[in-house]
Amino acid sequence: MPELAEVEFFRRRWDEAARGKHVVRVLTHDTKRLLRALNVPHFRRALEGARFKSSETAAKQMLFRFNDDLWLGVHLGMSGELTVAPADHVPGKHDHLVLVTARHALVFCDPRMFGRVDFHIGTTPPAWWSKIAPAILSRAFTPSAVQAFLTRRRRAPIKAVLLMQEQFPGVGNWMADEILWRAAIHPARAAGSLRPREVRALWRQCRQVCRDALDKIAGRSGKLPSDLNVNIPTTWLFRHRWQPGGRCPRTGLPLAHATIGGRTTCWSPARQKLVSDSQLKALGGTPSKRRALPRPGSKHVPSNSRGRQTIASASQPLPPARRPQQSTLPRR
Repeated sequence: MPELAEVEFFRRRWDEAARGKHVVRVLTHDTKRLLRALNVPHFRRALEGARFKSSETAAKQMLFRFNDDLWLGVHLGMSGELTVAPADHVPGKHDHLVLVTARHALVFCDPRMFGRVDFHIGTTPPAWWSKIAPAILSRAFTPSAVQAFLTRRRRAPIKAVLLMQEQFPGVGNWMADEILWRAAIHPARAAGSLRPREVRALWRQCRQVCRDALDKIAGRSGKLPSDLNVNIPTTWLFRHRWQPGGRCPRTGLPLAHATIGGRTTCWSPARQKLVSDSQLKALGGTPSKRRALPRPGSKHVPSNSRGRQTIASASQPLPPARRPQQSTLPRR
């Protein structure tokens, strides 16, 4: 799923091609489920002739404003992307929304159709936009706010907690792995077991990874990159997490993989270590109250179809996990 910086990348594509231009035609696949929130004929009539004024992103969503009272929301879902084509573009099977201007066609393509289009007419922001949590780079995202949130979800694995959009808007699977790797926190640690200095390190790396991703992926401080991943440095975990025989770019030792909190996860065992309950107590942390993980070979160890160990939460060291089958493309 596109995350914070990928969403900003796609927003900039449309914005740079057509901001200030008028929509001359709206093409839709009316029966597709990503348009389910719309009265599609009314939507087309409202946008045709409207001027594209501005755009912005929040979390994993985009907002495009037309005239003074038209609000178009786009959520890319799992496989969606925004592209720019010539004005005579003929929509393909997966091009479910196309806004045509005099020079370009703004295309929302979504093969798996987990995305969504929202629309609102009014002078005030719609609820689907204003309810999004404060950005990680905003002043509202403080160490104390993070600590309080982790305390409320103390038994959940920290990897799963980082994916909760009500506190970490825009963070998805690869960003969560990157944050935890940089902060040297094992993804299976119970959220309530983090010590104060670890919470602060987590807060700091959340903000730093967001800044770095926006700069390298979305070209926030300059020109829009030609593609999503071209500027990502090899010093990031991202470049190594799905490579065959991938190694930690800091320690040089092998990476590990498992399903943690329901999501495929990568970490560096040499850098991100689990600690025992007695160690946590001695250091002022709160041990998880859940059972220790079953050992390898136990019939109670749940696993997915690829054989990766599935972990709910843990404060015990994990056995080495099998690597997932590799893809020819970078996985996010």
